[in-house]
Amino acid sequence: MIPLWILIVVSVVLIAAAVAAVFLSYRRGYDDRKNKAEAEIGSAEQEAERIVAEAKKDADSLKKEKLIETKDEIYKARQEADREIKERRTEISRQERRVQQKEETLDKKIDNLDRKNDLVQQKLNQADQKLAEAEEIRRGQLEMLERISQFTQEQAKDYLLKQLEDELVHEKAVKIMNYEAQIKEECEAKARQYISLAIARCAADQVSESAVSVVPLPNDEMKGRIIGREGRNIRTLEQLTGVDLIIDDTPETITLSCFDPVRREVARIALERLIQDGRIHPTRIEEMVDKARREVEQVIKSEGERAVLEANIHGLNHELVKLIGRLHYRTSYRQNVLNHSIEVAHLAGMMASELGVDPTLARRAGLLHDIGKALSHEIEGSHVQIGVDVCKKYKESPDIIHAIEAHHGDVECHSVIAALVQAADAISAARPAARSENFENYIKRLEKLEEICSSFEGVEKSFAIQAGREVRILVIPEKVSDEQMVIVAREISQKIEDEMDYPGQIKVNLIRESRAVDYAK
Repeated sequence: MIPLWILIVVSVVLIAAAVAAVFLSYRRGYDDRKNKAEAEIGSAEQEAERIVAEAKKDADSLKKEKLIETKDEIYKARQEADREIKERRTEISRQERRVQQKEETLDKKIDNLDRKNDLVQQKLNQADQKLAEAEEIRRGQLEMLERISQFTQEQAKDYLLKQLEDELVHEKAVKIMNYEAQIKEECEAKARQYISLAIARCAADQVSESAVSVVPLPNDEMKGRIIGREGRNIRTLEQLTGVDLIIDDTPETITLSCFDPVRREVARIALERLIQDGRIHPTRIEEMVDKARREVEQVIKSEGERAVLEANIHGLNHELVKLIGRLHYRTSYRQNVLNHSIEVAHLAGMMASELGVDPTLARRAGLLHDIGKALSHEIEGSHVQIGVDVCKKYKESPDIIHAIEAHHGDVECHSVIAALVQAADAISAARPAARSENFENYIKRLEKLEEICSSFEGVEKSFAIQAGREVRILVIPEKVSDEQMVIVAREISQKIEDEMDYPGQIKVNLIRESRAVDYAK
């Protein structure tokens, strides 16, 4: 058996030998790597020296090229500078020659001017001598005239001025009279032109309304239900609305009569709703009347806003807008007052534009001119005074108030706006078919116009158009030639002027048509 310490010694020796072998192996590898690295470093240094040498060579060649280019540029710049200097010297020489020529010309002109000045001075001296001689002659003539006329110079001057003043006063008076007559004629022609233009450009509906409303019934049995037991339903409806219900023998119809169109409209709407609903008793009647009243108020508001928008007016008090809307249910001679007010606003605005006056102010005055009619059933007094008071209350301008006050001639017009509103109101009321009392006359005038035109020989048909402002006449080609058409048109115009009364003028338009007809067989 081997002792333990021998084993330990052997182990230590083996370990030491292994470590020594590893160290030697590492040392040999380290030496190899070091030698390899030193070889690579040497080759890198050689490569770097080669690159540096090549770079120096390239830099030298580039430097030489740049020097050559710079020398070329300097040479070109020097040539360009020399050329510019030469051109400038040439230009300066040319300018110097021009200046020298101008100086020579100027010297010549100065010499000529000096000679002319001398000549003028001589002529002035001669003129002074002649003036002195003329003054001496004039003085002698004045002395002679004074001896002959026995007037001094001042007395003669006063006499001549007085005579001239009298003549000028007479001529001035004659010219003023002529100018006034001419201005009146031109003003009348201009006024007719502007009014005719405004009428031609204003398109208005023909309005014809009545003072009663008719409500249709589904059957005659509904009349008994509307009357109710012992008449309680009809009494309730009449008390709530203030409208008279006329129930007569007219089949399936009830007539509502009231001087106030707003109350009549409320009653009509309420009655139609009751008939549609079928439940007719006092409580239901009260509900329907309240709903109808609210609906009418809404319609009044919307109509007022529509009128204001259509007239292109801004900044109007909302209470005035409501009053304008109430005019929707008012009529004057069966003409709707709201439509009439809108029409007056348009006419006044168009005429104001032609005259160079503020058209917005004219339209505002035209829309508000009949505002008093919205309250004439509730407030005593004329609609003019009511309208003036209402517009004063809502702070309208003095021009608007004056136009309302003067539109019926109650006061004299003091502004162009008032005169325009007055004229537009008259135009709107007098236009064909605007008001009921003129409608029949309008129809008769058109019939007479066509009758006059048809009475001439050779006239086949005649048609009155444009509200009677134009008549179109078809003539028979075989009876009226082209040359005769001028004569016939003049004869018709003359007869219309002699036998008819009409506003403005009537255009007589003759039409002659020739046709050739054949048949292919």
